[in-house]
Amino acid sequence: MNVPPTVGLLHPGRMGAAVGRELTAVGLRVLWCSAGRSEESARRAERAGLEAVSELGVLLEQASVVISLCPPAAAEEMAASVWEAGFAGLFVDANAISPERVQRIATDLAGEGIRTVDGCVIGPPPRGAEGTHLYLSGAREDLDAVTELFSGTAVLPIRMEGPVGDASALKMAYGSYQKAACALAAVAQALGRAHGVEAHLTEEARRLAKSPLASPEYLTGVAAKAWRWAPEMREVSETLSAAGLPEEMAEAAALVFDLWESAKDDSDLGLPEALERLTGE
Repeated sequence: MNVPPTVGLLHPGRMGAAVGRELTAVGLRVLWCSAGRSEESARRAERAGLEAVSELGVLLEQASVVISLCPPAAAEEMAASVWEAGFAGLFVDANAISPERVQRIATDLAGEGIRTVDGCVIGPPPRGAEGTHLYLSGAREDLDAVTELFSGTAVLPIRMEGPVGDASALKMAYGSYQKAACALAAVAQALGRAHGVEAHLTEEARRLAKSPLASPEYLTGVAAKAWRWAPEMREVSETLSAAGLPEEMAEAAALVFDLWESAKDDSDLGLPEALERLTGE
């Protein structure tokens, strides 16, 4: 009889906790490290059915698979903490980072005997029938292991044929449109508001095409998430540069999101205030 693997989750943010909840719902034991984490993180983890441990070393001793789902800027720090603590299992880097960066992480981990799967999460946090796609690239046997973890969950694992880096390349390509489009829509709405024509702008956008521009209320949620999206757009910029493509739009989008840094996780932010913050005042 096969013993189900124990999974370590770094760290249970909104997406991470939702992914962890899917794993616990199918009977897997999912650990998270509570050291230095906020009360909000603890509440999310508890609601998701995750088991708290007080030290990262304890988590890594018990887990055979570690999933890293954290803000892009912390990806390498998370990976380094894993190998420094002596982990010897399978590391799934599901962060929104460039393919070059995840390849560096995989190379560093391989030097410590740790196998890496590259992951790309596309879609909202999974809940019920609302599924989330998890693209995976890397060694075939490692993809088998991760795919099996998510069997029966609302997270749909999609295996890619290529090596570590391909899943992150997909994330960068998708994010370069999705998140830059939100930045463009925000600037356009702010410009329309500055001239008192925002109602006409929105109506024309709704008439001609569905987009973030046609749903300006959606931008308040973008503002609350912009602290995570700005680093991701800089990863997109690195990816574009490496491919010999213009990176300026991604950098510009990151600068727009920087202006919303103070709106971090603010679910009560109204649209007029969100747009006003784009003036930098």
